[in-house]
Amino acid sequence: MSSDEDFSLVAEQNEDTIEGIQALIKDYQKKYSVILEEQEDLKVSIKERQEMTQKFKERTEKVTEGLKKDQISFKEQMAAEKAKLDALKQEDCELMEELQRLQAELKKEDSQNAQLKERADVFSKMPEKNFVFSGKTGKADDAEEFEMKPHIRYPMEEGTALITFEEEDVAANILEKRKHKVDLGGECHITVEAQPVHLMMPSLVEIDTDICPHRVLVSNLPKMDTEMLLNKLEIHFSKSKNGGGEVESCDFLPDSGTVVIAFVKDKIAEDLALTEHHKVDFYKNKHIVRVTPFVNGTITNLETRTSMCPRTVLLTGIPDVMDRETMQDMLEIHFQKNGNGGGEIEAFLYNPVGQQILALFGSAAPEPEEEEEEE
Repeated sequence: MSSDEDFSLVAEQNEDTIEGIQALIKDYQKKYSVILEEQEDLKVSIKERQEMTQKFKERTEKVTEGLKKDQISFKEQMAAEKAKLDALKQEDCELMEELQRLQAELKKEDSQNAQLKERADVFSKMPEKNFVFSGKTGKADDAEEFEMKPHIRYPMEEGTALITFEEEDVAANILEKRKHKVDLGGECHITVEAQPVHLMMPSLVEIDTDICPHRVLVSNLPKMDTEMLLNKLEIHFSKSKNGGGEVESCDFLPDSGTVVIAFVKDKIAEDLALTEHHKVDFYKNKHIVRVTPFVNGTITNLETRTSMCPRTVLLTGIPDVMDRETMQDMLEIHFQKNGNGGGEIEAFLYNPVGQQILALFGSAAPEPEEEEEEE
């Protein structure tokens, strides 16, 4: 509104009464008050909206932070579950490997059990032999240990001799003195050296046995000529009606008095062993022989120990100055005399220069004493 219009309005208002003007002023004052109130309400509303906006903002931040934490927690949980899954997979692999190992061991044990059963069947079918017990009986604590004395071949060098004394102390004295001056008569003498005798003795022998598929062992044989016996057995067991077949070889074992028959085909030996007892015609005399499996043996483990003979002494450095018998007599006479530190001689073996012989250590030889073990 321009100033002219205002003036005309005032003029028009001035034309009214004072009461009218006052009423108009009050009306404007009310309008102004309403405007002020509306302005205050607007400020309050703005403030409330600002506060609400702040609250929504804070709440949004909290929700966002919560979502981030939940996301991190979910990732950690997923990682933990993945680790558990990996651990379970690893455990499953280990269990599978353990299962395969146990299955392999079980298969090995089954194979060993089969071999043991086979050996047990073999031992139950070994040739029968009568024994006479002439030992003593007693309590289990007083039982004597079983000992096996092996026969050992000891190579002797030239110009050496082996002396076995009856007493161990005599051999110890001879070894302690070492150098010995032996009088050969007149002004002649020789000097020999005494050395201990060390032998390699078996301390443990393990043998793996298996049944030969094409051989059998025939026992319980009659007393007769060996060649005739082999001929009769070969003829009998080569016939198919007797359960036999083509014979490859037929050999007599003199140490056990048994015969080993080898067949061309494998199945024949097994069938004959299952029947076990066979009636064979030996010149119109029927005789029952026993047929059992032939067992092959392979040494799988052999442990030895070095042992020294306590009563046997080796003499070295014996020259070739007289015949063998005379030299042996001179040596025996010297080492039998107590004045020379000797004693009673149980055995004497002399190997002169130019010869090489093997000395046999067996049941008749002195038992060696244990010194150290070797494998």
